Amino acid sequence: MRIGITCYPTYGGSGIVATELGMELAQRGHEIHFISYANPIRLDPETPGIYYHEVEVSTYPLFQYPPYSLALASRMAEVAEQRQLDLLHVHYAIPHSISALLAQQMTPERRLPFITTLHGTDITLVGADPNYFPITKFSMERSDGITTISEYMRQRTVEFFGIRNPIEVIPNFVNCSLYRPDREAQRKGLKRILHISNFRPVKRVLDCMHVFAKVRQSVEAELVMAGDGPDRGPAERLARDLRIEKYVRFLGKQDHMERLIPRMNALHLPSEMEAFGLAALEAMACGVPPVATRTGGVPDLITHRVDGYLEPVGDIEAQAQRLTELLTNDKLHGEISEAARKTAQTRFCTDLIIPRYEEYYERVCGSNGTLRAAAVSM
Repeated sequence: MRIGITCYPTYGGSGIVATELGMELAQRGHEIHFISYANPIRLDPETPGIYYHEVEVSTYPLFQYPPYSLALASRMAEVAEQRQLDLLHVHYAIPHSISALLAQQMTPERRLPFITTLHGTDITLVGADPNYFPITKFSMERSDGITTISEYMRQRTVEFFGIRNPIEVIPNFVNCSLYRPDREAQRKGLKRILHISNFRPVKRVLDCMHVFAKVRQSVEAELVMAGDGPDRGPAERLARDLRIEKYVRFLGKQDHMERLIPRMNALHLPSEMEAFGLAALEAMACGVPPVATRTGGVPDLITHRVDGYLEPVGDIEAQAQRLTELLTNDKLHGEISEAARKTAQTRFCTDLIIPRYEEYYERVCGSNGTLRAAAVSM
């Protein structure tokens, strides 16, 4: 199939998943066209079957804000015509699904279905904003197909927006051949705790500092912070205030997490909300036990005390205790590590998940709009 994929190219879960999906599909023989304002993070343009089409946004004195959604729609329609795309797959509802709808209407001479994948904050934050609620609901109802990454997200979308369109749950995935354990690296040097995020308030990066300060009371360890965002500065200041700055490394944004994660001994994910928890899945594939919060779709991924730990949001003591146990009990760490790797391999490996996307594409492309029409007629 010829598939157009649009996502935010920045360091965030939705863009990473979209990029990984496109590259996996290309390896399976599909022709993938990324359409965005910048080359998506983690995208290797040298991958056979991958094409990138930049969206250029003109700036005029009349426009206070550049009309990206309109430029994107035009570029989508242009690429669809030139490359004879079979469908558009947009990640993150606003504004991508509206742009896809416009592109669809701009190509009336041929059918161009589009699928919207909901990743979390496009529903829980952006879509919940009264200014965007009507357009978010409209864009979903006009999609030819809707997928989301967890059962939690499906239920939240149905309850909050009241839409009747069928929503397919296709979880995030990981390449278990690329993300794999490195036991030798884990045994070298200090014990290492990893945090990965875009450092927004919802990720509770400051909790990482408080938790690590307690872990340091019992364990010679270091904290590795991968990513960047608005809370990096406050986190660096807090590390100094807690006198742990010598043991905290801020790496900034990283393109090759498959090289970094296997060297870690545990992952800390203290988020206030996670629609799925992609960082935890990638860590689990590498045999790195996650200590996360019991929120959103994370319980769909992690089984408490089996392949990781789930503690309440903001419970510094409990999260610190779990990390300390993992770093001081080799037997426990080995058991959780093996179980985490097994979960990734048996439930979320690309060989299991990518065919589900392919089957869904075939269903939508062969439906002649019946998925959407059925919902609208109810």
